[in-house]
Amino acid sequence: MAEKLEDLNLPLTVVTRIVKEALPSGVSISKEARTGLAKAASVLVLYVTSAATNIVKNKKRKALTGQDVIDAMKDIEFDRFVEPLGEALEHYKTMASARKSASMKKKDEQEDAEIIEDD
Repeated sequence: MAEKLEDLNLPLTVVTRIVKEALPSGVSISKEARTGLAKAASVLVLYVTSAATNIVKNKKRKALTGQDVIDAMKDIEFDRFVEPLGEALEHYKTMASARKSASMKKKDEQEDAEIIEDD
């Protein structure tokens, strides 16, 4: 667990980048508002993580999955976010699978090249 309460906060630079991407061009946000958003986001993450951890414990498992987070969002009645999170999870799985396939293909090509060089 975190040693200090501040360790549980999301990095302000990351939150700032996300907020700037979401705002229309020409709109700025004060440092006080960025700090407030970062703290609110941290509380939300902790709340969802706690709900997801309860789901994992009830299922007598040790690993928390993306689906547990989606189920937690349903449990805490954040239904509005369930569909976008599900889509993001599927996109992530697709990208991870593609990355893994590309890595395996590259590895196979390197092994084939080594075999040819040995001949």
